[in-house]
Amino acid sequence: MIAARPPRRSSLVGRLVLLAGAWSLAVVIAAGLALSAFFSHATLTRFDQELFEVVEGLLAGASVDEAGNVTAPALTDPQAMRVFSGEYWEIAAVIPAGGLHALARSRSLWDEALSPPPPADQVLARARGKAQFYDSIGPLKQPLRVSVLVARLPGVAMPLVFMAAEDRAPVDKDIRTFATEIAIALVLLGAGLIAAVIIQVRVGLQPLFALRREVAAVRTGASERVAGAWPTELEPLASELNALVAHNQEVVERQRTHVGNLAHALKTPLTVILTEAAQRPGALAEVVTRQATIMRDQVDHHLRRARAAARAQGQGECTPVAPVLDELARTLERIFRGKAASIDWRAPEDLAFLGERQDLLEIAGNVIENACKWCKGRVRVAATPLGLRQLGLTIEDDGPGLPPQNRDEMVRRGARLDENAPGSGLGLSIVDELVRAYGGAMTLDASPMGGLKVELTLPRAG
Repeated sequence: MIAARPPRRSSLVGRLVLLAGAWSLAVVIAAGLALSAFFSHATLTRFDQELFEVVEGLLAGASVDEAGNVTAPALTDPQAMRVFSGEYWEIAAVIPAGGLHALARSRSLWDEALSPPPPADQVLARARGKAQFYDSIGPLKQPLRVSVLVARLPGVAMPLVFMAAEDRAPVDKDIRTFATEIAIALVLLGAGLIAAVIIQVRVGLQPLFALRREVAAVRTGASERVAGAWPTELEPLASELNALVAHNQEVVERQRTHVGNLAHALKTPLTVILTEAAQRPGALAEVVTRQATIMRDQVDHHLRRARAAARAQGQGECTPVAPVLDELARTLERIFRGKAASIDWRAPEDLAFLGERQDLLEIAGNVIENACKWCKGRVRVAATPLGLRQLGLTIEDDGPGLPPQNRDEMVRRGARLDENAPGSGLGLSIVDELVRAYGGAMTLDASPMGGLKVELTLPRAG
């Protein structure tokens, strides 16, 4: 069976930037195409107007002599005098069989003729009294722009065709240059717009990022509520989050009260039973005492676990690690002064446990007490940060240690490998369940000092 892929998470910043960037890109492309088309049309229109002025000059200056020959005006453009210069003009007559017969032409054409417009009959029909423009090929195979006008001269029976042409390569080059420059400018503009959109989105969503940091501060115990002035769009969300935090605190406090009441209700009858059994020695009293003691230990164990779970699910409380380790070291060194136990502890001053002080005392106290119980004289405790959200607590001793096959058994509730040693055997079991209630872990290993090394992973307060 193929596992379903998890849904792909989308970024709000990415979506806003993508939408704005796509819209900006579309506008920039449309603007570039429109500007290029406008420039091309304006340039070609001006070019055609200049050609039409040459045609008008031909028509205004042309004359017919007594023999019926058409004489062209004396145009002064020097380019039309140089052979194949790129500027040409021609006066032609339409022959009945089709095509044109040149009557006069510019020196620049030499013995060539301008190509008639395709299809010639349709274009010439439209050119009667109104100039027409078309593209053609010049004598040197260069692109030409041609202006043509069909008109009559006095003394000539057939209509005459007046044509002026010029190399359009420079115009095409200007259009391409403009298109290239406008493309570069619009690319830079588009990049600037996208950068501005990214900055705008990041700045605009800054209150949302700040709200996330405030929620994280509440979760880690650095703050009790989501504080600050929020935009009108985020103010309802901040209010609902504060209401949710207050509701969770109320539920946790209610659970703590219930746990305390339950502890009092169970411990009082057990204490009465133990007291009565102690006052009436005998076989039955021994059985009652032993079972009532087990019951009391079980009640303590499960109530402690319930309290730790309630605290771990509630709002985090910051507990500095160094003062707790200092207090435990002083207390346990006095308790085990008969064996001259020495506890060497180290912890950064700014390292804090995300939980209540009583729980840290119980977790660290049970493990350090167990190390003092089995050590030859030296116990070493080290607390170190493990990233931003976890801390490590390592307790080692120079005692006889624990074989690997017996380490898992020591974590089980009530397990004792030495029945002559004092204690109920619940120490490491209590520690393991408290650590798990806080989402941490406990591992047992051999210590370089020769004894047992207990490594704890606990939540860290930011």
